Amino acid sequence: MSATLILIIIAIYFGILMLISHIVSKNSSEESYYTGDRKSPWQIVAFGMIGAVLSGVTFVSIPGMVSNNYFYYLQFVFGNIVGYVFITYVLVPIYYDLKLVSIYNYLETRFGIKTYKTGSMFFLDFTILWRCFKTAARC
Repeated sequence: MSATLILIIIAIYFGILMLISHIVSKNSSEESYYTGDRKSPWQIVAFGMIGAVLSGVTFVSIPGMVSNNYFYYLQFVFGNIVGYVFITYVLVPIYYDLKLVSIYNYLETRFGIKTYKTGSMFFLDFTILWRCFKTAARC
């Protein structure tokens, strides 16, 4: 295939995506984007969240990673399963009942703006530190 044909196919694909998003989003707002207008039951949202995290790469690359890392990664996977069950049956119903979008909204509602900002800061700090640790980069 020529490079021009590939670029045309990509342009058509993105054009179709833009057209679909324009048609579907006519009566939508920013709130609709983040909450889905709260029309879906929490169980569907929770399982959709889990499905979004999983991918084909997970099923292809993880078995090799488990054997190379002496099953250390398998412990991480089991921890994720426990975490997903907790999020699915504890956190998502609370978010739906309180009409919240994230844990930070919960922190602000329950404990105030200082706790909200502290929780956000901890998330950012630990995310940066973890990435530095994972890449062995100097920060």
